[in-house]
Amino acid sequence: MNNQHIPGIIISFILYLLLQVTVVRNMVLFDTAFCYVYVAFLILLPFEIRPVLLMIIAFLCGIMIDIFYDSLGIHAAACVLIAFIRPFWTKTVPPRGGYEMGMKPTIRIMGFSWFLTFTLPLILIHHLVLFFVEAGGLHLFGFTLVKVISSTILTFLVMVILQYLFYRSTRGL
Repeated sequence: MNNQHIPGIIISFILYLLLQVTVVRNMVLFDTAFCYVYVAFLILLPFEIRPVLLMIIAFLCGIMIDIFYDSLGIHAAACVLIAFIRPFWTKTVPPRGGYEMGMKPTIRIMGFSWFLTFTLPLILIHHLVLFFVEAGGLHLFGFTLVKVISSTILTFLVMVILQYLFYRSTRGL
């Protein structure tokens, strides 16, 4: 990652944080589907970012959400876990042409099917950790699993909508 990415990352962090704590925080469907769109910030960071730096950024992102949600580090733990897993997952699901320097995992650059394969498991892991730690055990396993699955789908759909609304293509159409 070079220094030209830093201002964009900071602006993106602030925008996702503001979007999460002002608008999306109150977006709950049927008391089971919660949208955590701030996860998109971590998932959409450039591929070449170093794992340690990625985990530091994830911790800062998660702890900021925890401050606004008053949740005692649950979001930070889930964010650091997906930041730890992301480099391994990136190597596991490479695109056909491989990765190029400066490439970001967006739909318009990588394609929808690859984006689905890359993003959905990371969101699912984040939500599994978040909701099961929040539940404090497995005594509400069924209800918590419904929350995880419905929230994963909602978060992914909102991420896709945001991708098509705000991210422009960097390759020729």
